[in-house]
Amino acid sequence: MNEINSKWARLVSDLCSPPMVWAVLVFPIAFRYAASRGQAITWALTFGVLVCLLPVLYIVWMVRRGKIGDIHMKERHERLRPFLVSILCTAVAWQILRMMGAPAMLPMVAVFSVVQLAIMTLITLVWQISMHTMSITGAIVATGIVFGPVSALVISPLVPLVGAARLKLHRHTLAQVIAGSLVGGIIPLIILSTI
Repeated sequence: MNEINSKWARLVSDLCSPPMVWAVLVFPIAFRYAASRGQAITWALTFGVLVCLLPVLYIVWMVRRGKIGDIHMKERHERLRPFLVSILCTAVAWQILRMMGAPAMLPMVAVFSVVQLAIMTLITLVWQISMHTMSITGAIVATGIVFGPVSALVISPLVPLVGAARLKLHRHTLAQVIAGSLVGGIIPLIILSTI
C-alpha cells in the first residue's frame, strides 16, 4: 500500500526533475525570442543538450558505476561531482549561445542556472536543499518574467506539488524544501529581471 501511495510522488519527482523542467521550458522561451522556428529549435536544443542531457548522462554513468545510489542523488556527498559537471556544461552553453547570437534571455537563463548550481554546490558542502523545489520555483519565476504573471500563476501549484512529492519520498525535510524554493525564486528574480 505504501508503494502505491508513493507512485504519484515518484512520478512528480521524475517529471519535475531539474533537467526535465528546463529541457521543456527552454523551448517556449526560445520560440518567444526567435525570428524563425529553426532558430528557436537550434537554440533550445543547444541549451537542452548541454545544460540538461549531458549532466544527466554523467549521473546515469555514475549510477551504473556504483558511485551514486540513484539519479536523484539522495546522499549529499554524491552531488558534488555532478554539480561541477553541470556548472561546466552550463558555462559552455552560455558561451555557445552567445556565439550563436541568441537573444540575451537565453544566455541569461544559462547564467542563472550556473549561479543556482554554484550556490547549491556550496550549500551541499554543509547541508542539503531540494534541487527539485529550487528548479521548479526558478522556472515559475522565469516564466513570469518572460511570459507575464498570469502564466506564472497558472503553473505555480507545481511548487507545493513538487515539495509534497519530495517530502512523501523522504528525500528532504520541510526546511530543505522551503530553502530550495527560496533560493530558486530569488536568483532568477535578481538575474533575469535585469534584462
